[in-house]
Amino acid sequence: MRFASFIFDGVSRALNRNSMVPKFVVLVAVSGGGVMAYSESQSDHGASIVESSETAPKRKKLVVLGTGWAGTSFLKNLDGSLYDVQVVSPRNYFSFTPLLPSVTCGTVEARSIVEPVRKIIKKKTGEIRFWEAECFKIDPVNKKVHCQANAGTNLNGNGEFVVDYDYLVIAMGARANTFNTPGVVEHCHFLKEVEDAQKIRKSVIESLEKASLPNLSEEERKRNLQFVIVGGGPTGIEFAAELHDFLSEDVSKLYPNIHDLVRITVIEAGEHILSMFDKRITSFAEQKFKRDGIEVKTGYRVTNVSDKTITMMDRSKTVTDLPYGMAVWSTGIGTRPVIRSFMEQIGQADRRALATDEWMRVQGLDNVYALGDCATIYQRKVMEDISAIFKVADKDNSGTLTIKEIQDVLGDICERYPQVELYLKSRAMGDLVDLLNDAEGDEKKEDKELSIEEFKNALAQVDSQVKFLPATAQVAAQQGEYLAKCFNRMKECEANPEGPLRMRGAGRHRFRPFRYKHFGSFAPLGGEQTAAELPGDWISIGHSSQWLWYSVYASKQVSWRTRALVISDWTRRFIFGRDSSGI
Repeated sequence: MRFASFIFDGVSRALNRNSMVPKFVVLVAVSGGGVMAYSESQSDHGASIVESSETAPKRKKLVVLGTGWAGTSFLKNLDGSLYDVQVVSPRNYFSFTPLLPSVTCGTVEARSIVEPVRKIIKKKTGEIRFWEAECFKIDPVNKKVHCQANAGTNLNGNGEFVVDYDYLVIAMGARANTFNTPGVVEHCHFLKEVEDAQKIRKSVIESLEKASLPNLSEEERKRNLQFVIVGGGPTGIEFAAELHDFLSEDVSKLYPNIHDLVRITVIEAGEHILSMFDKRITSFAEQKFKRDGIEVKTGYRVTNVSDKTITMMDRSKTVTDLPYGMAVWSTGIGTRPVIRSFMEQIGQADRRALATDEWMRVQGLDNVYALGDCATIYQRKVMEDISAIFKVADKDNSGTLTIKEIQDVLGDICERYPQVELYLKSRAMGDLVDLLNDAEGDEKKEDKELSIEEFKNALAQVDSQVKFLPATAQVAAQQGEYLAKCFNRMKECEANPEGPLRMRGAGRHRFRPFRYKHFGSFAPLGGEQTAAELPGDWISIGHSSQWLWYSVYASKQVSWRTRALVISDWTRRFIFGRDSSGI
């Protein structure tokens, strides 16, 4: 220890003699087995620079921003021994966001749906470091991420530090989209985070308690008990259903004098609620809400929110004021400021989300990946590459394609451009499909030739099948798992690429492109009834779907601990009802 102290004092004196030299804090621990070292330098701007240990094997630095569905799925499937992994997130936990509406009314407790990130990464091979901080700037030129901790921790007390990277994975999610509507941020609740659900729960109880006070007029009681949900998507509808169950099953017993004054209103700008679901589900949901006394106002757009009223306008431009006690804003997602700033740096300022290719790489940057709600996959269109596709298929450079030449590259084309496979299955290209099928094994027909114009005409409408993926937990989780597997096999696939043929360039792509597999969607509608839209156009509505919902959501929990807690919360609610404490 004296030797270590001597080294530290010597270095400190040397650094103090020259203030222009970057300052280093060096911690040295000596044991019988070896030496462990960690260093933290400070830049001229006062931000600490996190560096890797010099004694550790040289590995590529992989920085992950975010611990939501995409980030956590990536970490759970990543081989941490292959990279120097550092995780940065303002929250040190993962939350099971599909159950947030259940948290708002006490059906499930907040701590039952969260898992500490450090517990998740502790189970991984290799060392994965976690920093609880907010990323406020991404510098793709110098490959640096600028972060700020929640509390000042460095010498200047501003909590800023810089992390270098070789690979960057951006999984920061999105924020609520207010469409710049005045008063929304000041007066409405959102439902994106666990903290949001806790605030809503407290606000509901406060509204009930305030309406119970003896000095209020009837008009004031009604206003306080008017709950408004803006947005008829899955989150807003599930919250409305949960709130109705809480009010009818628990509040009616605890607040019998004011229960009859409670009103729930859903405001939707479109023609129907749950418009992304099958029409049968939409119709059932609207009828059920009508039976339950939940008012659904479709075709209304909110133009202003004050502390006591919501102003909305219908399609005929008629303005209506709706007094309210509590409002929840659930109208979609928007881009976070740090992502917007990053998009401006890389020439994507005109987009709504970070554009990536089918391998999750941010367009224009080879070492930066983005997934989850903050990004969208830009599926390359066939007609943009039609000449290159023709050239690759035309192996003999004859200027025409034989049916056999098309058959030889059709698998690669379908893998690179999934819309081609969808179009083939739709039989919209019936002539080409029949041509390919008829020529199978027939040498004469295989020699039949197509010019480039005939080839273009056959594929002219194929890009109409291009679809953007929804911003859901299911999509983000699959993207995280896919990208982790790519990183795990990076070296192997660089030597032996397994992806489709490159239509522009030589060789093959390293990996097969990402393909989303839809396993179905749920829409809980209250009263122990759920609507399920499953693959194969299977629609199920009712009590049986509710039990399927219970099973799926329990099985999808991130750990056995949260799984046990969620199931116990459901059981407690069945036996004792929901907790109405204002905490």
